[in-house]
Amino acid sequence: MTAAIGQPAPDFTLPASNGKMVSLSDFRGQYVVLYFYPKDLTPGCTAEACDFRDRHARFAELNAVILGVSTDPVKRHETFIEKYQLPFLLLSDEQHHAAELYGVWKKKRNFGKEYMGIERSTFIIAPDGILVKEWRGVKVKEHVDEVLAEVARLTSSR
Repeated sequence: MTAAIGQPAPDFTLPASNGKMVSLSDFRGQYVVLYFYPKDLTPGCTAEACDFRDRHARFAELNAVILGVSTDPVKRHETFIEKYQLPFLLLSDEQHHAAELYGVWKKKRNFGKEYMGIERSTFIIAPDGILVKEWRGVKVKEHVDEVLAEVARLTSSR
C-alpha cells in the first residue's frame, strides 16, 4: 500500500521522541500533519521544525497534531527537540519503512554524489484516517503557513 489522496493513509508504528512506540492510527479523531524531513539539526530542517513549533498552538486549536519523521535515531531527535523546544513528536524511521509507504524515500543528489534519502514532504490526514492533501519536494519558506491554511480550510468545511 502506498499513500494516495482520498484513500486510507498507510498506517505505521515507529519509535517516538517520547520514548514510546507510536502508530499513525493512535491519532484517529484528529487531523494529522505528517511531515517527512531529511535530517535533524540541519538548516532547512531546523527552519521547518521551528515554523511548525511557532504555529503549534494554532494547529492544536484546529484539532491537528504534528508528527515529524526522519531516519535519525530517537537520541538525535531528543537533542533536536531540546535545542529548539519543539512541542511535537518526532518519529524515528531508521529503516525508512514509513518513508517508503509514503513514497518519499528517493534517490537524491548533492555535490555530485547520489544517495537515498527522504524527500521533504508533508501530508494531511483527516480524523477518519483518509489522506486528504500532500505536498512533495517541499521548499521550506512559507510552507508551514500553507499547511496551516489548508488545515483551517478543511476544519471549516466539516
